[in-house]
Amino acid sequence: MSAQERSALLRELRNSLGSMSDEGVDWLPRPAALESSAETDLTAESPGDDASPLEAVRLELGDCQRCGLCETRNQIVFGEGNPNARVVFVGEGPGADEDRSGRPFVGRAGELLTKMIGALGWKREDVYICNIVKCRPPQNRDPKPGEIAACLPFLDKQLAAIAPRAIITLGKPASSTLLGRNVAITKERGIWREFNGIPLMPTYHPAYVLRQYTKEVRGAVWDDLQAVRERAFPH
Repeated sequence: MSAQERSALLRELRNSLGSMSDEGVDWLPRPAALESSAETDLTAESPGDDASPLEAVRLELGDCQRCGLCETRNQIVFGEGNPNARVVFVGEGPGADEDRSGRPFVGRAGELLTKMIGALGWKREDVYICNIVKCRPPQNRDPKPGEIAACLPFLDKQLAAIAPRAIITLGKPASSTLLGRNVAITKERGIWREFNGIPLMPTYHPAYVLRQYTKEVRGAVWDDLQAVRERAFPH
């Protein structure tokens, strides 16, 4: 059973128990099958007890209903890549392609990000890729403060579980969120910052690069990525 299915089942069970309580039911008999296996149940591990730190964060997120984005999404896009990655890319939020596939950065911007990663001599599997919100905002609008606030604890836990040597924030929303202040990405990119003790490099979002496909913009991103490579993989 997947984490989403388990979360939905637990939610349905809580609702059923609440309804029975309202009707005056305050006791239920223990099923015989459970009675006979009580000793085993006492020693069994609960789901997620042996999960990796990153898997535990995904299990905790469950079938998230913490903000209104759950009403319009198709899938939660948790993130993917190496759970021990030295570099983590953090974007803004899933788009239509990501919402359909459940994977981050798989549309046109994702194709460019994959090329950027490859130009550094890496593969997508070598790094970790995620977003500040796990569900697609309607019409790809910027995430609202309440939506970001609902997701941020899980991003914090993701980054703590991975413990990368460097974080690359892609674009203004991601950079502003992790830096805790409103930033102008044109002025902030290329300058080393810090998030919870982890070096952080803000740079342009691949979607912006596609819109402003100039030598200057491409060169700026390349400079930022090279700086991260040198920090994460020193000679």
